[in-house]
Amino acid sequence: MTRSAQPSSGDASKGVTYRGPAQEQVISDPVRIRALAHPVRLELLDFLDSAEKATATECAAAIGESVASCSYHLRMLAKHGYIEQVDQPGREKPWKVVSHRRSSVIDRDAPGSVHAVSAMASIFVHRQLDRIQSWLQRASQLPVDDVDVSSVTSAAFYATHEEIRQFRADLWELARRFDDRRQHPELRPDDAVPVQLFSVLNIDPDRPAHRDNAEDM
Repeated sequence: MTRSAQPSSGDASKGVTYRGPAQEQVISDPVRIRALAHPVRLELLDFLDSAEKATATECAAAIGESVASCSYHLRMLAKHGYIEQVDQPGREKPWKVVSHRRSSVIDRDAPGSVHAVSAMASIFVHRQLDRIQSWLQRASQLPVDDVDVSSVTSAAFYATHEEIRQFRADLWELARRFDDRRQHPELRPDDAVPVQLFSVLNIDPDRPAHRDNAEDM
């Protein structure tokens, strides 16, 4: 699970204010974030999240890249602390993620931090849009129950920065209820199906924050 971060309580104007729950990997170093901003590396992380561990050869077969390409990108992910090798017998060592929960966060004291997080988010959004478009194109061939429980929604409202942070935290907490089922298949109900959630919450820079005329209702 990769996402942008929620500042914790405290001074939100300095440094990194989000620490995350236990076992969540919070990355604020712009160099490390830029290293992740690559489609193949995100694809590899997605696969390793599900596979638990895999060799470069297995990764290549799963994502449709060459073994050489996967080996290179796996080494880059390891160099920047996202994955590590599993110590087991054999010539080709498998890889596993350091954490299944990852957040790329802004460090207000680090030059280039906003640009790095934005670049990472841009690639992430494009990948999600491709996934959603693929699902929509196949929807008419899918089971009706699968489509019926899906949703494409949007909302517009006015809120303070603190209310937005709380709203974002509430969304994350709702999704976290199911985190353990990803790593522990035995916890999944018999009728459980794989689900994807993608949401974007942002302040709209093109809409006025205050009404000029209080009588305009």
